Amino acid sequence: MTIRPRRSVLYMPGSNARALEKARELDADCLILDLEDAVAPDSKDLARKQVCAAVSAGGYGRRELVIRINAPDTPWGEEDLAAAVAAGPQAILVPKVSRQEDLAGPAIAAAGAEIALWAMMETPLAILNARSIALHAEHPAAPLAAFVMGTNDLARETRAGFGESRQAMVAWLSHCVLAARAHGIDIIDGVYNDFRDEEGFRGECAQGRLLGMDGKTLIHPAQIAPCNEAFSPSRDDIAWARKIIAAFEEPENKGKGAITIEGRMVERLHRDMARRTLAIAEAMG
Repeated sequence: MTIRPRRSVLYMPGSNARALEKARELDADCLILDLEDAVAPDSKDLARKQVCAAVSAGGYGRRELVIRINAPDTPWGEEDLAAAVAAGPQAILVPKVSRQEDLAGPAIAAAGAEIALWAMMETPLAILNARSIALHAEHPAAPLAAFVMGTNDLARETRAGFGESRQAMVAWLSHCVLAARAHGIDIIDGVYNDFRDEEGFRGECAQGRLLGMDGKTLIHPAQIAPCNEAFSPSRDDIAWARKIIAAFEEPENKGKGAITIEGRMVERLHRDMARRTLAIAEAMG
């Protein structure tokens, strides 16, 4: 089982050369080098050049590099896409995806380049069409690998507030989790805007993990450590996972669908979950 941790996914503004350099030392699992929302219109060309040069130069170690392009129907979208494919990140994040067809152009451009696509889920249509968008995971050349929830844009477009525990959005987030899991892709939670509020941030990380998210998008390096902690299996989780796997490997249990461990009923599905827990722990080092 090959697992790529995507616990902490940090947005980095492509127009900030210093930030792009600093990112090589940060402990984030993934870096979204941004050409879209974080970049002013008069800095788009500079951001594109800097981001593509940084990706081509490498030096980011184990970090997964993702370039967020501007939407294909903007003045910068086509040039962003061509430059991103040439630079060769692990993935290209397509914004404003509302239907599976919105991924067709990027998929054709990235075909054969071993670049996956990620989709921003940030419009009402995206939520309604989550299942059909997730079907792009089956694309033979540039498959969809992840949903990224754009909760700020969803709040703007629906006029819903975040409120206590994001009550208005829980159904939308859960709907996207189901679509992602049905088609074998990851799903990354939206940002938490107040990077100085660590307690609130930890609470939203815990909520995201409870909902089934693989990680969370971040807007500040200070959020990386608590995010990694929140989305990592604990020592107790790892120990229990090892115990489950070892128990099912006992000769007397190999043919059983369910067994008892320390007074708890454990099924083979729990063994599969345990294997994933250990794979994540191993991937995190």
